[in-house]
Amino acid sequence: MSRYNRCIEGGDPSIMAIFSAINHPRGTIVWWLVLALSILAIGIYVGVDWAISEKPEAMTQATFVGRSSCIDCHQAEYDAYAGSHHDRAMELATEETVLGDFGDVTFERLGETTRFFRRDGKFFVHAEGPEGKYHDYQVQYTFGFDPLQQYMVEFPDGRVQVLRVSWDTHRKEWFYVPPPDAVDLRLAHDDPTHWTGIAQNWNTTCAECHSTNLQKNYDLATDTYHTTFSEIDVSCESCHGPGSLHVKLAKSGSLFWDRRHGYGLAKLQGLDSTPQIETCAQCHSRRGAVHAEFRPGQRFADHYNVSLLRDQLYHADGQMADEVYVYGSFLQSRMHAMGVRCTDCHNPHSLDLKFEGNQLCAQCHIPAKYDTVAHHHHQANTPGAACVTCHMPETTYMVVDRRRDHHIRSPRPDQTVAFGTPNACNDCHTKPEESAEWAAAKIVEWYGPDRPAEIHGPHRTAAFDAAWKGKPEGEKLLIDLIGRPKTPSITKASAIALLGQYGSPDVAGMLRAALDDPSPSVRQSAVQSLPADSPQELLRLVAPLLRDRVRTVRIAAAVRLLPLDPKQLTPNQAETLALATDEYREQLAMASDHAESHRQLALLARRDHDASKGVEELRLAIGLAPYLTNMRAELALLLTEIGGHDEEVEQLRREETKLLLRDIQMLPDNPAPRYRLGLLYYLLEDLENAETWLAQACEMRPQSYPFALGLALLQQERYKRGEDSALERAVESIKKLDALHPQSPDAKNLLRELIQLQKIRDEAESE
Repeated sequence: MSRYNRCIEGGDPSIMAIFSAINHPRGTIVWWLVLALSILAIGIYVGVDWAISEKPEAMTQATFVGRSSCIDCHQAEYDAYAGSHHDRAMELATEETVLGDFGDVTFERLGETTRFFRRDGKFFVHAEGPEGKYHDYQVQYTFGFDPLQQYMVEFPDGRVQVLRVSWDTHRKEWFYVPPPDAVDLRLAHDDPTHWTGIAQNWNTTCAECHSTNLQKNYDLATDTYHTTFSEIDVSCESCHGPGSLHVKLAKSGSLFWDRRHGYGLAKLQGLDSTPQIETCAQCHSRRGAVHAEFRPGQRFADHYNVSLLRDQLYHADGQMADEVYVYGSFLQSRMHAMGVRCTDCHNPHSLDLKFEGNQLCAQCHIPAKYDTVAHHHHQANTPGAACVTCHMPETTYMVVDRRRDHHIRSPRPDQTVAFGTPNACNDCHTKPEESAEWAAAKIVEWYGPDRPAEIHGPHRTAAFDAAWKGKPEGEKLLIDLIGRPKTPSITKASAIALLGQYGSPDVAGMLRAALDDPSPSVRQSAVQSLPADSPQELLRLVAPLLRDRVRTVRIAAAVRLLPLDPKQLTPNQAETLALATDEYREQLAMASDHAESHRQLALLARRDHDASKGVEELRLAIGLAPYLTNMRAELALLLTEIGGHDEEVEQLRREETKLLLRDIQMLPDNPAPRYRLGLLYYLLEDLENAETWLAQACEMRPQSYPFALGLALLQQERYKRGEDSALERAVESIKKLDALHPQSPDAKNLLRELIQLQKIRDEAESE
């Protein structure tokens, strides 16, 4: 018997009532009404659930909750992350984390001995301290684990310093990591690159990228650090952003994620690859911070200045030279232009490659075409047949750490022949007969005489090579490079920065046009390089960028306009300049433990006619970095303007000459220290030495207008003081000056003054 029949026969009153209602003529209506109301209630609930959202600023107010809040729902991702380079970026020094031999062993280099030992279950190093004496220091933290591990010591003032003697985790031996420009030198205890110096300071140099939610907390008044972090290593929230909102939404019981904020985390997997790439770039780039607390998904250029393609950082063809951490290289690549992102190749949690060998590149590049002997001309399954060997060559940093170039370009041994840039072929082929010329001939034999010219053509390398060397032909080559539609933005911005050293009308026109470029790095570079014949023209061109949508561009515009007389600004320009200047002050405050920040604050104080503040800032700068040039010269200038400090001014300038002579010895190919030394000798009334150094600077960089102008003015001054032999040299320098910038009145005015001086002298002699 069915349940229905039993209920009817049993006379269940409730069931009977229901069926009576349904069987009633109006029962069907009631039933449908109940159903409709139920559906409506559910719909209202769902609609309200969808409509309710967190306040607009919820993302910016999110806080760090730690990886423990992530594991319950993301166990697989955590399992992949555990033990990765991010997970082991920094750890407390324990038996489990320390890989080096601390069994009372010594390491000696150039007369400096470092001893590693244990005491009471802790790890110690006996090393030279900041005052030149040896001490026992407890190792508090480890830094990394493959292919090397470094060790850190915490000082009473909160400084955490990274030892240069490091552990090779493959060879199982101690070795020394020298600064790039002092490979064969023993560093003095007071050198900034000594392990106790600012270059090895974790708080300001390393910590931001090896910890999560770092707060540097430097106290200028006491010159101490009180640095904190949420997690000791690179944890989940370093890449995804603070997780409190995400956890709140996950636990809310809602049918939906928040309609305004989504998952409550940075959106790193959308159609646009930029947010993900720029999230990785916060650490995997050579950059300087301009605004605190970058959050994943935010615009990179609002928080960082990425280093451009400068000599010593990169080779002329864009390959990395110094440690640039791949972002600047990748921005130049065709892969970046086509929308490839980091996670197309790398597992974001384990950091392992997604595929082994050439299969990684085969995601996009047809193996039948590229993974063949006909393409790579090497025996299959050998290093020469690997895509990365040819297209992503390795450079070794820190003695043992091999890193691949993410420029992802074709080997160009022909450019090695022409410009001296490295090439992947000769990384492997090193026999005497396997020269760059030999490799270039092989490329022609295999692929024909023509090379793709869109990005990696000779115009790009030739332009940077010529410009870095100050050659006249660099101007046309740079203009051509900038004008090519497929030139990557970082390459274009770098070329514009170099173009500023040339002074033709074509240069000025191109730089003015670049002020409207879609790329913030190009606009910023144009602001910094733009020539201007008058303050009014500079204001007209640059003032609109004080309202640029990107912070780095606004700051660049402010820095460019700050030297102008405030009276030349309209009230609107003055207001926008003040706002952008405040952003610049925030940037400088972030690096208050660096001398350069105080130098810039001194310049701001001078603009505000606050000489005492300027003197204070420059004295702070010299105290923080007594080894730096420029600081004493600028303090001397400011004290001269104040008056009454003649003895100190002369002493400062003489100290500065010693520093510049040191820089000239260390940087023999750089004309800038020679130029500054020439100006300094002029102020010291040593005109002969002044002309010697200015002439050397002009000889090394003949296309530099400021150098040529300085030399011409100096020679004119020598003639004015009665040195007849200076007349001919001055006339020759003025001719060169006029040739560099025919539109400028400088040369004509100098020549007019020389003629007037000669006329006065001739008249005096005739009397």
